[in-house]
Amino acid sequence: MNINPALKQLPVYQPGRPIEEVARELNLPADSIIKLASNENPFGPSPLAIAALQKSLAGLSLYPDGNAFYLKNKLAAKLGLEPNYLVLGNGSNEIIEFLGHAFLRPGVDVVVSQYCFAIYPIITKLFGANLITVPARDYGHDLAAMLGAITPETALLFVANPNNPTGTFASREEVIQFVNLVPDHVLLVMDEAYLEFLEDPLDLAPLVRSGARKNLILMRTFSKIYGLAGLRVGYGIAHPELVSALEKIRQPFNLNLPAQIAALAALDDEDHVRKTRSNNFGGLEFYARAFREMGLEYVPSAANFILVRVQAGQRVFEAMQKLGVITRPMGGYGLPEWIRISVGTPAENNRCLTVLKTVLAA
Repeated sequence: MNINPALKQLPVYQPGRPIEEVARELNLPADSIIKLASNENPFGPSPLAIAALQKSLAGLSLYPDGNAFYLKNKLAAKLGLEPNYLVLGNGSNEIIEFLGHAFLRPGVDVVVSQYCFAIYPIITKLFGANLITVPARDYGHDLAAMLGAITPETALLFVANPNNPTGTFASREEVIQFVNLVPDHVLLVMDEAYLEFLEDPLDLAPLVRSGARKNLILMRTFSKIYGLAGLRVGYGIAHPELVSALEKIRQPFNLNLPAQIAALAALDDEDHVRKTRSNNFGGLEFYARAFREMGLEYVPSAANFILVRVQAGQRVFEAMQKLGVITRPMGGYGLPEWIRISVGTPAENNRCLTVLKTVLAA
C-alpha cells in the first residue's frame, strides 16, 4: 500500500484518559473515579442544553441542517456579526484541519510557541509543512520572538490565549500590538478556547468585522464553558472571504443534529456560564494557595486548569490514577516533571489535592 509518507513520523494525539478505560484497567468502580485531565466543565452540560436535547431525540432519523442556519444566526447575533463571518466545526480541532487544507503544503512555514497545543504541530506535519517553534517565555508565548520568526514562506501563526497546556496569558496591550504587526501574508490563528474564563477578555472580533485584519481568525468552542465537549462544537470567526474558502473544505453535516440543538440552547444559559466561571476562579485560587503551601512550583493560570511541577510527572500521574484521580502528565509536551490538573468542583479539588499529597509523601 502506498500510504502517505508524512504519516510515518506523525505523532498521535494522546487525550486525557476516559473514566471507563481507567476503571477497566485498574478494576476500579467507575463512579469512584474523578477525571481532572481534559479541562472539561465540572458541572456538566448546560441544563438548558440537556432539556433541548431530550425534546429532540425523535428527530435523529433525519440529517441535520448542513449549514446550521439557526445556530449560526443566533451565534452571529450574540457576537455582533453577520453569519457569513462564521464557520462551524466538529470541535475547534476541525477548524484547525480546515486551515491545514487551505494553507499548508511542503515548503510552507508554520510558527508556533514552545508548549503549544499539540494539534498545531500534528496538522503542520500532516500536510508536509515546516514547523518553526519559538522558545517560550515564562512558559508562555514570546510574541516579539514569534514575529521575528516569520519568513516570506510563513502561512500560519498559531497563538492560544490563554494557552493550553500552560494556562499562560498575554496582556491586552501585548496582543493588540502583536495582532497589528503580523504581516498581511500570514494568517494569525488566535485560539480562544478558554476566553470565557477571563474576567475581562479582549474582544478581537471587531477587527475582523471591520475588515481591519483580514488575516485574522478567532477560534472558540462550546466544549469548555458550556460543557458540551462530548458533542464537539467549535467555530471560527473570520473575514467572509476566508470563511467562503473554508466552507469549500467543510464536509456536509459536520455538525450533527444534537450538537446544533444543544449549542443553540446553551447560548441562552448565562446562569450556567456564571456558575462555571465563579467556580473556576475559586478553584484556581484553591490550587495556587495549596501549591504555595506545599512548596511546589506552578504556573499561574488564566484558563480552567493549572500546571504544577511534581518532579516525576508520569509516576505521579500513574500513582494518582490508581487512587481514582485522573490528571494529565505533560511529558508529551516537553514537560516531564509536570502534571496538568483541570479545575473540578470544590469536592473534586479537595480530593485531588489529598491524593496528590499522599502520592508525593510516598
